[in-house]
Amino acid sequence: MDVVHLIVLAVVQGVMEFLPVSSSGHLVLVPLFMDVPDHGLMMDVAVHVGTLFAVLVYFWRDVVDIITSLGRLLRGRKDPGVHLAGLLLVGTIPVIAAGLALNHYHPDGFRSLKIIGWTTFGFGLLLLITDQFGMTLRRIEHLRVGDAVVIGIVQVLALIPGTSRSGICMTTARMMGMERQEAARFAMLLGIPAIAGAGTLKGFELWQMGDAQMTSDAFIAGGLSMVMALIAIALMMAWLRRATFTIFAVYRLLLGGFLLAVAYGFT
Repeated sequence: MDVVHLIVLAVVQGVMEFLPVSSSGHLVLVPLFMDVPDHGLMMDVAVHVGTLFAVLVYFWRDVVDIITSLGRLLRGRKDPGVHLAGLLLVGTIPVIAAGLALNHYHPDGFRSLKIIGWTTFGFGLLLLITDQFGMTLRRIEHLRVGDAVVIGIVQVLALIPGTSRSGICMTTARMMGMERQEAARFAMLLGIPAIAGAGTLKGFELWQMGDAQMTSDAFIAGGLSMVMALIAIALMMAWLRRATFTIFAVYRLLLGGFLLAVAYGFT
């Protein structure tokens, strides 16, 4: 793979995966605007695995707490770690089921430029409105199982490029009155099983195709996407300590408007 294409792919995935702007939508646009062939399944798996490691590293305390909570649960103890593990479990089931169904019946997904333009613009507008008028009263420990189910169901919309998995989860959490940092934290933790599941499914497809041997390009792309994702997560969490999601929503509106203009031939 061309080195510039490789770097762009890794940077786009790393930076965009956990920001509420849609990494999948941007990845679809890379071959369209760079005039390069589709990056292929192996590279898709590599960059997603890279971002998975990034969120595991950044939220390592939560991850350790979730893992150790399973042992505490077996001893009959219930604590915030057990509660968080349960929320992530019920919130993940809908997107795993929908992802398996989509992969079986429509494996190529929805990659139309018009669809990406409308989802980028529409969900950007929804994020802007929700963030401006939503309350900031609740934290993760205040979420109920029903709340996690709703967020999990809405997360299914992220299977459409341009929606943004993290973005739609953050938007829904803000509708529920969650604090901005807590909404982002829950969305990213919810991404761990979702990304791991998608990576495992695509990795299995690679194995079935007899093309599972990793190349140096895949390792480089995965490592670079991990570094970029760590930086993006740290900067976003720092930003949300003192500001709102407005900057991300405005970016989505501008990008969505541009994509729609291109798609409908206005440029």
